Amino acid sequence: MRIPFIAGNWKMNTTATQAEELVQNMLDRLDKIEDVEKVLCPPFVSLVTVKELLKGSSIKLGAQNMHFEIKGAYTGEISPLMLSELCEFVILGHSERRGYFGETDEIVNKKIKAALQNKLKPILCVGERLEENEAGRTKTVIGRQLSQGLKNIEPTHNLVVAYEPIWAIGSGKAASGEQAAVTIRFIRDTLVKLWNKEIAQDLRILYGGSVTSHNITEFISQPEIDGALVGGSSLKAGDFLDIANQAAAIKHRHLSSPLKGEE
Repeated sequence: MRIPFIAGNWKMNTTATQAEELVQNMLDRLDKIEDVEKVLCPPFVSLVTVKELLKGSSIKLGAQNMHFEIKGAYTGEISPLMLSELCEFVILGHSERRGYFGETDEIVNKKIKAALQNKLKPILCVGERLEENEAGRTKTVIGRQLSQGLKNIEPTHNLVVAYEPIWAIGSGKAASGEQAAVTIRFIRDTLVKLWNKEIAQDLRILYGGSVTSHNITEFISQPEIDGALVGGSSLKAGDFLDIANQAAAIKHRHLSSPLKGEE
């Protein structure tokens, strides 16, 4: 069974002082949650602070974005080489980067290549807009994002995929567990075609988009959904702890249940 993956994307929230307080409010309890990979993705300015706080714990650290060049005259940008000394994961292709900052599939592809070359594990985000969903183009859009985003990249286990329907992000309107599972099943099938069945079955595929402590069970209970990329709820220590705890509880439930045909 794939180990559940719960990541908190803090987006452009928290000062370094607030980030320190947020981590301290959940560090001990989050560290004790087993059978779930837990990742915090604070703003760049807090990576060093949070890294020190997480030292010696089971909690991993991720960044929210990066440039694809190693260094150079790119004022204001952060390179994969800089991140490689600080964190293990990096979110790439988030819809807010695509929508607000014009990131194309080609740019996302360059970033994924650069991340992997610098020993970072990308969390690749894919998802469709509301009008694309309503027009029945979800699979077309996500298929393109995957094929272009992973173009000329060798199969690797060092990747996580997050399905984030854009119409659900920050809207309070999450997809249903069944809706998300259908799309995530398509993502896994697409990865089989792009790479191979073994890698596709091993990779964690998450759901993201208005995930809360009230609906996480609906998603994580679906066999195809391996966890969540959590936005607003990751800024509340109690909510994020509850989400991680529920993921761990469902993991244990699955492990303790006999497989079909073995009852």
